[in-house]
Amino acid sequence: MLAFRGALRRRLHHVCKRHYALSAYGSKELKYMSADEAVEVVKSGDSVFVHGAAMTPTHLVKALAGRAHPSLTDVKVVSIHTEGENPLVAPEAEVSFRANALFMGANVREAVAAGRADATPCFLSEIPSFFRKDIIPVDVAMIQVSPPDKHGYCSLGTSVDVAVAACEKASTIIAQVNPNVPRTHGDSLIHVSFIEAAVEVNDPVHHDSAPEILDIHHKIGANIAALVEDGATIQAGIGVIPDAALLALKDHKDLGVHTEMFSDGLLGLVKDGIVTNKFKKNYSGKIVTSFSVGSRDLMDFVDDNPDVLYLDVSHVNDTAVIRQNPKVTAINSAVEVDLTGQVVADSVGSKFISGVGGQMDFVRGASLSEGGKPIIAFTSRSEGIYPKIVPTIHDGAGVVTTRAHVHHIVTEYGAVDLYGKSARERAKLLISIAHPDDREALEKAAFERFKAL
Repeated sequence: MLAFRGALRRRLHHVCKRHYALSAYGSKELKYMSADEAVEVVKSGDSVFVHGAAMTPTHLVKALAGRAHPSLTDVKVVSIHTEGENPLVAPEAEVSFRANALFMGANVREAVAAGRADATPCFLSEIPSFFRKDIIPVDVAMIQVSPPDKHGYCSLGTSVDVAVAACEKASTIIAQVNPNVPRTHGDSLIHVSFIEAAVEVNDPVHHDSAPEILDIHHKIGANIAALVEDGATIQAGIGVIPDAALLALKDHKDLGVHTEMFSDGLLGLVKDGIVTNKFKKNYSGKIVTSFSVGSRDLMDFVDDNPDVLYLDVSHVNDTAVIRQNPKVTAINSAVEVDLTGQVVADSVGSKFISGVGGQMDFVRGASLSEGGKPIIAFTSRSEGIYPKIVPTIHDGAGVVTTRAHVHHIVTEYGAVDLYGKSARERAKLLISIAHPDDREALEKAAFERFKAL
């Protein structure tokens, strides 16, 4: 009984400490209006937060874009990655809106490259503090939520991540209210009394189709699976390679999940009974995450499911929290890795393509976990042509995981552990899992650099 009570206290620790700014204090009635009317609250010079991932409030985004010059000027728009069309970064909107992507999705890449929008390199775990400390102000938050329950609480659905902090700090909150938004457990609730204007919609939330997993990805997945131990706590990043790794874990037992993103790949392991969460120290028996993008099946699974907790990402991605779980195995991908182990993951040369995200949060957290394994995995070549293991990173490329933090590197040709190895030893190991046609040039570059191999 004492052991149970101790586990319960650990499980409730975060909930007991959470912010109460979004709890009930007033009316239980939403003020419904059109999207065009709702966005009238935005003024020139405002900073506007846009809810992200599957919860992107598309109707509000389009209505706000419709107020472009001369109605609005100098409006800053801040978000992590959003789904769907983004007219706020269109050329004709540039005079009115300047987007700042804290993690870049496909719908802002061209605008950032063209100079119409900005990208901010940052850890996903620290974005909530940008809002709470007014480093990035939030005047208006545009969110998508479920309809309220009988107590007047709406749910932020499957994108709690940084949205909780944005809503806490926003002077005004406008919400797209959608019955297709899953009611999730954890930090997801916001009382209607905090919502200034509501827009009623009945649209499917944004879904992502499963990426095509090729034979090369399955080979990488198998190499990753060989590193994963039974009873490990899994974090999996975004992309086809983490998905392939999860498919390769079908013979494992008693895995746990503590991850910033809960995906269809992880859902498959849950349904197959491979994920039990029984050995986790934090939130034993629970899946812990901060956001999801995926299929309708995934959305249905998390709807009103008390076994899945969507928590503030400053907590989920806190290395002090991550490290308390056993054998944390963090599976992430990369754009390129140099011969000393520097990992580029957010850019191709000087061109931003995504963001730092939670990679370093979990690389460090896994490293500090007892028996933990941070894994960086990728195909040996991009598009079958361009080497991803390179003598030096390309000009302008940004290092996401430093060579002091890197551990396991995996390609279709095998897996190596760089932790504690000298620069020369790392080069030799990395060359062994590079594409065979690239190894001779890499050996030459390594010898010229280290004078031995």
